[in-house]
Amino acid sequence: MTSSELNRVAIVTGAARGIGAATAIRLAADGHAVAVLDLDETACKATVEQITGAGGRAIAIGADVADADQVAAAVARTADELGPPVVLVNNAGIIRDNLLFKMTDGDWDSVIGVHLRGAFLMSRAAQAHMTQAKWGRIVNLSSSSALGNRGQVNYSAAKAGLQGFTKTLAIELGPFGVTANAVAPGFIATDMTAATAARMKVDFETFQKGAAEQIPVRRVGRPEDIAHTISFLVSDGAGFVSGQVIYVAGGPLN
Repeated sequence: MTSSELNRVAIVTGAARGIGAATAIRLAADGHAVAVLDLDETACKATVEQITGAGGRAIAIGADVADADQVAAAVARTADELGPPVVLVNNAGIIRDNLLFKMTDGDWDSVIGVHLRGAFLMSRAAQAHMTQAKWGRIVNLSSSSALGNRGQVNYSAAKAGLQGFTKTLAIELGPFGVTANAVAPGFIATDMTAATAARMKVDFETFQKGAAEQIPVRRVGRPEDIAHTISFLVSDGAGFVSGQVIYVAGGPLN
């Protein structure tokens, strides 16, 4: 970490738990002040307390990333209380898994809304601070499901869409010193994968063991694995990495 990386302000969405919480905690350890954003502000308490307990700076913000007014207010509050945000991690996400013929309009709209509309609204609001600073980092959470996954036509479409969104951001914002990249996790042990196991009526430990047997490194991923990669992408050292999709999946994906 360089001296210029100290005290930069980051926003991490979906940061109450899982990958988002691990990322917020890692970025705080790297020296960033962090806005811990999730739908329910009180759910962010544990993440904020872990950061502040270690000597870092963090605030909890409740906002629906699919609501333009709430996003604008969240970014403005971050700027007021912590400083202009120049790092944005678009991690907020939900699943509404089902086979196509069973999927409702609401299942489709809600997943596309949180993942794609949410990343769009957050990025549009935050980029104003980044372009003014002539420095910024945007990391969008895609997924190995972008390559296709049974029962996830909505989620797969959203995660694939985020890859095109990322590449376009890199082109548009690059001249202003802002990079944009996507991280696409493979199997990560989180509440979301536990919910998938429950949907499939499989014990979560059994589900993880089966997944690990298919992964070259012979283990499932942890939220910290993704946080480490994001930590690099938002650093000064990653200034020449932009428009990339990095699969963090324990091996190559077909």
